[in-house]
Amino acid sequence: MALFFEAEAQIPKEVPHPDNNKPLDLSDPADIIIYIVIPVVFVILIFVWRHKRKKRSDD
Repeated sequence: MALFFEAEAQIPKEVPHPDNNKPLDLSDPADIIIYIVIPVVFVILIFVWRHKRKKRSDD
């Protein structure tokens, strides 16, 4: 039974885990797009969508 718990507790090597986290590298264009541009565009689209929805319900 103890062997099962040890095998279950292992973290796969392909998956990032807290021991090997790296900071955000702003010199990498992919990091900028993924962590800054896409969230900002998403938030802007939510505000536009809410504004259109509210405007439509007022008519």
